[in-house]
Amino acid sequence: MTFWTDALGAEIRFHDAGGWRTRSLEAGDTGDHVICIGGLTGHVEAFVRNVVPLAERGLRVHAIDALGHGWTDKPDDVTYHAPVFTDHLLRLLDALGAERAHVVGQSLGGWIALWTALQHPDRIGRIAHVTGAGIALADNKRQQESKAVHDRVRDVTRRAVDTPTPESVRTRLEWLMADPATVTDELVETRYRIYTLPDSRRIMPKLVSEQPGEENRVYMLTEERLAAIDHEVLVLWTDKNPTTPAEVGRRASEILPNGRFEMIDDAGHWPMFEQPAEFNRIVGDFLTGKPA
Repeated sequence: MTFWTDALGAEIRFHDAGGWRTRSLEAGDTGDHVICIGGLTGHVEAFVRNVVPLAERGLRVHAIDALGHGWTDKPDDVTYHAPVFTDHLLRLLDALGAERAHVVGQSLGGWIALWTALQHPDRIGRIAHVTGAGIALADNKRQQESKAVHDRVRDVTRRAVDTPTPESVRTRLEWLMADPATVTDELVETRYRIYTLPDSRRIMPKLVSEQPGEENRVYMLTEERLAAIDHEVLVLWTDKNPTTPAEVGRRASEILPNGRFEMIDDAGHWPMFEQPAEFNRIVGDFLTGKPA
């Protein structure tokens, strides 16, 4: 069975986000706008099990391919650091006619959400920071751990991007999951086709070098920056996340003035895909401010 049955009722649309063609999987006609953004080299299919259930909570949901990802434009005249992803998000909000939006950001998407909230607080509503990247705690051990995570993500992703094969793509996806059986042939084929698009072959090595690179670390979310973000933030982690430990997310939730922490069991880096019912309940309750 295809995972697209979970998205019946949603639409694939393309928006001109200030000159950058942007792919979006969308559902819902009323309510607050919600932008869902995935991780490094991710794509909208990561949220295929969430868009419709969240829209059924009375939200207008847009799961997007970030700049340089999926079937969104992949410009070669930008540097893939935090500010360019914020620029893209703001251009998309303008294209949607949305003064502000909630953001569900997973991994890189969580970094984008918090960085945008810090720089443009009036454009962002509630934030779900899901197994998120970009947190830099002051503790020296955690700083070294963060650097090691960046290096590991860069290396494992580069192996899949530089010479993409169905086998290398499967290995990359299985690394993300608590249960490798979650990685279906359909998911592998989807990502393999993305990795082998002509613009992906040209730009993704640049993306994978720059985004986790040392120069981008100046935009990381230090404790001082986290303390300056007044938005309601749900820090959502998993018990089997292969990147940043849950203790980092929990500590970030304590530093954020309006942060809270939740844990999903039996999931890796993609709780929205591995445990969609639990994910949709927790995130839907948070974004709407009321239980289902």
